[in-house]
Amino acid sequence: MEKVAAAWTLTPCANRSEQESVRMNKENDTSLIILVVEDIAETRDGIEKLLKADGYRVSLARDERDAIESAQRECPDLILVSLAGLPSEVILTARRIRRRAEVGENVPVVVFCVEEIAEGDEVAIGQNVHVTRPDNFNQLRSLLARLLQKIQLPLDVEIMQPLQQRIYDHE
Repeated sequence: MEKVAAAWTLTPCANRSEQESVRMNKENDTSLIILVVEDIAETRDGIEKLLKADGYRVSLARDERDAIESAQRECPDLILVSLAGLPSEVILTARRIRRRAEVGENVPVVVFCVEEIAEGDEVAIGQNVHVTRPDNFNQLRSLLARLLQKIQLPLDVEIMQPLQQRIYDHE
């Protein structure tokens, strides 16, 4: 019996149109998607529950390979990476995930880091990559909201400009 490999071709997230992205979304939900890359199941599940309670859609991955596949399938709005290893290695892994999944440099990457920086700190290290060591979930929540708000800003501007023009025309 001859094996036939099914070829799945996904358009890289960076090249997908808005309509294509919405069509691929099974739930037709417009919530922002956060890809959580965490190698400890209990921590991954806890982060998922907290993010879902805040209204985000959550995609889960346990390692780099799983994260790349999930990112190609889901086109996340933000990638949150918390893996065991040296901080420099985890940061490189996070960048590799974004690059190999072809989600684009505009997708923020947040790396949990328990070494190198003080608890409660956040450091932007360039290329839309942020290293953080939040001391509680509210601090992480604020960082995610701030980074994701940057993504939504152009859409808000596109909606508001025609509305403002119509108001001006009727004055």
